[in-house]
Amino acid sequence: MRLTAQWLYAAENEGKTLPTVIMAQGWGATAATFRQDAVDLARAGYLVMLFDYRGWGDSDGRVILTGQSAAGGEAFTAPVRPLRGYIDPWEQGEDWFNAVSYATTQPMVDATRIGVRGSDLSGGHVLHVAANDPRVKALVSQVTRADLRPSKPYQPDPNRVLAEADAAAAAIAAGQAPYPADRARTSSGQVGAPVGNKLVRWAPVDEADDVTAPALFVLAEKEELFSNTHNGQLACERVQGPRKMVILPKITHYDIYGAERDRAVTIAIDWFDKYLKPRGAPTRVPINPREPARGECNPPPLPPAGEEKKEGSGQGHKSQATSGRFN
Repeated sequence: MRLTAQWLYAAENEGKTLPTVIMAQGWGATAATFRQDAVDLARAGYLVMLFDYRGWGDSDGRVILTGQSAAGGEAFTAPVRPLRGYIDPWEQGEDWFNAVSYATTQPMVDATRIGVRGSDLSGGHVLHVAANDPRVKALVSQVTRADLRPSKPYQPDPNRVLAEADAAAAAIAAGQAPYPADRARTSSGQVGAPVGNKLVRWAPVDEADDVTAPALFVLAEKEELFSNTHNGQLACERVQGPRKMVILPKITHYDIYGAERDRAVTIAIDWFDKYLKPRGAPTRVPINPREPARGECNPPPLPPAGEEKKEGSGQGHKSQATSGRFN
């Protein structure tokens, strides 16, 4: 199957080899969710690869048989149906590795300066990728969801959640239950239902000990969907390389895509500027040599937007986009 990606870069950088940021969406969204973020990063001097997971957006998806297959390994014709719009973090993790591998083959990509940025579910995926792929040189994880194992108080009876998930997986394996319907909603209203027990065993926070690339975590102070303490903050404490945590004040989970989107993107650009750009390349603000390499993982929230010290403006470059398909 093929995944579909968009490439974005400033028009004046066409043909240049650039530090590259790879991004993919969180739970139940498509690449379009991060389009403006990608434009902002491109204007700041990056080549940006924005891709859709298998079964989402314009990417291909897996298909399954809906009738009998032929015996003996012979070629046969059979009805199939596509699987789309479901959540399988294990598959999505593989999509990330494939995206990095494809990016390194492209002439405009500086393969020694690759960063990854994810949000919500993909905020955990970038930890998984950075822990297992040394080609990742910096990461940004916002509203980090890095441990999906059931726990109190979000699931009053975690053992029951595990048992129900295992039963669902067994039913799918036995052909007694289908995959979730395309873009089915979860009980909390999120788009994209999990497959069997795939979700309840996904915990990239446990891989954070293997992350040596510089890691930035941008969290919402009033996070309501899961515990910051056991997700972003715990991952921050475990990573081994340079680290920083920023807590955006008085916001809930989805505000990071709305009221505080601009601020979150600016913080990410500053981090990538510090760790991906070559020495002497233009940056939004001077790098602070006194900032500790291993920052605090439980800092006070930033001042409300508009109250922090103004330190310069971004690069207002014209951007253009191209699209590509890769295996």
